[in-house]
Amino acid sequence: MLFSILTNTYLCSKLLSAAMLIIGIAGGSGSGKSTVVQKIIKGLPQGSVTVIPQDAYYKDNGHLTQEERARINFDHPSSIEFTLLDKHLSMLRKGFAVEMPIYSYLTCARAGESIPVKPTQVIIVEGILIFSNPRVRRHMDIKAFVDADPDDRLIRIIRRDILERGRSYNQVLTHYETYVKPMHLQFIEPTKRYADIIVPQGGANQVAIDILSSRIMLNLSREEQGKPS
Repeated sequence: MLFSILTNTYLCSKLLSAAMLIIGIAGGSGSGKSTVVQKIIKGLPQGSVTVIPQDAYYKDNGHLTQEERARINFDHPSSIEFTLLDKHLSMLRKGFAVEMPIYSYLTCARAGESIPVKPTQVIIVEGILIFSNPRVRRHMDIKAFVDADPDDRLIRIIRRDILERGRSYNQVLTHYETYVKPMHLQFIEPTKRYADIIVPQGGANQVAIDILSSRIMLNLSREEQGKPS
């Protein structure tokens, strides 16, 4: 009896692993990644997709002083707890639920609670640095890099940081010049070479979004056809 239960659990995990599609969507800050993700999700069956944002895996810096927090380089790979992200993607692929952290840019700390995430047919991992880590990158069946002109990205960054992160206009520009631009050139732009698909103009590129959506729907259709009637 126990052997039968373990065997069935193993087979279910293997089937889920084979059917699950993990998609990585990377690109510079302000490139339009979130818009691309939203448009992809809009065209998929409800409940078939889960989004794993890289931002949830920033290291907990709640113990730092206000001055120290202001100097955190969020655009450097060392700011991300990739080990935990790698572990969670492995668990989801095997059919196990995970507890995703909740991170606040305002406090630079993780919340005491977490978000339960169950494995779904499609997992989308989104973030500026997700292609920079080989262990995380190996989980991805499809890798898309959202590209945009530096001027367009800067405009979006200014709007976002003022409205969502409480920074002044001058603070945004200083942060961009000190961290965002040099880190983009050093760590983010080079990862474009790992992409299977380049999405220029972000969410405005409906053709690229349709191609990604069609590939996902094909995977879902194959899985549906493979289910016993």
